[in-house]
Amino acid sequence: MTGRMALPTRPLGRTGMDITTVGVGAWAIGGEWAAGWGSQDDDDSIAAIHHAVERGVNWIDTAAAYGLGHSEEVVGRAVAALPEADRPLVFTKCGLVWDEGDRSAMPERVGRPDSVRRECEASLRRLGVERIDLYQIHWPPEDGTPVDEAWGALLDLEAEGKIRAAGVSNFTVDMLERCEARGHVGSLQPPFSLINRAAGGDVIPWALEHDTGVVVYSPMGSGLLTGRFSRERAAALDEGDWRRSSEQFTEPALSRNLELQDALRPVAERHGTTPAAVAVAWTLRWPGVSGAIVGARSPEQVDGWIGAADLALDAEDAAALRNAVAATGAGAGPVAAAI
Repeated sequence: MTGRMALPTRPLGRTGMDITTVGVGAWAIGGEWAAGWGSQDDDDSIAAIHHAVERGVNWIDTAAAYGLGHSEEVVGRAVAALPEADRPLVFTKCGLVWDEGDRSAMPERVGRPDSVRRECEASLRRLGVERIDLYQIHWPPEDGTPVDEAWGALLDLEAEGKIRAAGVSNFTVDMLERCEARGHVGSLQPPFSLINRAAGGDVIPWALEHDTGVVVYSPMGSGLLTGRFSRERAAALDEGDWRRSSEQFTEPALSRNLELQDALRPVAERHGTTPAAVAVAWTLRWPGVSGAIVGARSPEQVDGWIGAADLALDAEDAAALRNAVAATGAGAGPVAAAI
């Protein structure tokens, strides 16, 4: 691929991988399922991934559950079409198991080691790779499997070379401690944005202290902070879009979030960038964050947030955003790191 741009990178904890500060999130490209974003064209998805790689992004985050295997298949096709030297790192997840007989139902949270192993083999096939760069437990198990037992299954896969590194997603500090006692947690993936700030007060500081890499998801509030969201967009969301019933996309939270989105515009103008890039850059300013996962359903969406990769928000910007959160009352959680 000619003309590939260079973006800043940070170490992903002690995994040995250096990742660009932004990566492509492949949740929405899974298409329609119980927690989907509505219909999606696969060619658009592949074009978005290729454009992100061309702009310098060196990793993609997907999951087996996204589209019940479909997102992994699309990611696999996109990666296979690239020259080997240009192929990004591929991160995926396990622990959400669906019923092929009822694909409209939400997958169950399963942590049994035999299930984790089967899921890993299935993901390897769908992605068309011999080794997964980062394999993560998507959500804490709800089938009675202790979290450290599920974690042990990933450590075994790492020792066998099926995966390069192992991590967890949506875990609490207590769960992280139990896993760390069994073997180092390579990475953590929590939700984190100017709206959902809770992780900044507990799990991200824990990760910083334990040299665990952090890739945050939904840094733009699942679209609310892109600079392009509106009440009309909220009302017109696809019937298959999970956001239609989300608290943050309905009143009274929606109005507060749209006010916060508007408050990003002056900061964006000072830097000659987009509100989306400012929202993502705020998460990257937080101590301990390695990178941010940003969704893209088209090349144009990539261009909306790619500027966050090397956008350095200064003290004036940080103060403006703190004031905006206070004035709007949007979201919850700390607005600045307690260090």
